[in-house]
Amino acid sequence: MVQNLDAIPSLEGKVSAEEWQLRVDLAAAYRLIAHYGWDEIVFTHLSVRIPGPEHHFLINPFGCLFEEITASSLVKIDLNGDKVDDSPFPVNPAGFTIHSCIHQAREDAQCVMHTHTVEGVAVAAHSEGLLPLSQQSLFPLSSLAYHDYEGIAVREDEKARLVRDLGSANFMILRNHGLLTCASSIADTFLFMFILQKSCEIQVAALAGDRPLTPVPQPIIDKIVSEGNKVTSNQGGKIAWPGLLRKLDRIDPSYRK
Repeated sequence: MVQNLDAIPSLEGKVSAEEWQLRVDLAAAYRLIAHYGWDEIVFTHLSVRIPGPEHHFLINPFGCLFEEITASSLVKIDLNGDKVDDSPFPVNPAGFTIHSCIHQAREDAQCVMHTHTVEGVAVAAHSEGLLPLSQQSLFPLSSLAYHDYEGIAVREDEKARLVRDLGSANFMILRNHGLLTCASSIADTFLFMFILQKSCEIQVAALAGDRPLTPVPQPIIDKIVSEGNKVTSNQGGKIAWPGLLRKLDRIDPSYRK
């Protein structure tokens, strides 16, 4: 196991410009997950599919803290979980199971993010799941799926049920397990996770208040997507992503290595 990530040679100029940009953005997403406190030591995972017929994708170097991950340390693997390029790092089997089946089944799911936050797991344990208690919750509720807990996700046969349960949704709550988002870009997937996580935080806080709650009516939920597009000027996560990268560059720009 490599102990010093500075010893990892830079892949800039050694991979396509498109892959390098995906590496930088995915490394940034890992750093942001750590920055917001949504990481769990070295567990959970974010991945991005590299365009092309091979369906290769990038995932975290298992054993590295999210705050350490760099563009060049990300591991490229295929749909069988085998490393495509030489890397001193292993791959998390659970990460491979969850992410590979979604990337394979959903052409639009270029990026997949999965977390085990306290609030996310708490809502995943609620029998009602996510409740329409906040403006933030309306976005996930407009495209939300659930998957029942089957144990640690390392079994091949669970893939089909994960894909079936996700369907065409962009948000998923894994019962008793955590949160998952997917989208056609890293920026959108991160924004979706931010909103889903915030929704869970608000729900946990609201339920702890021991007061009657006021749910949002279903007709408002039904029209939230079109209204949300107006808020982001139809740019989705792209509207916030440059600012998030500037934040990271102020904190520690080493994710770009």
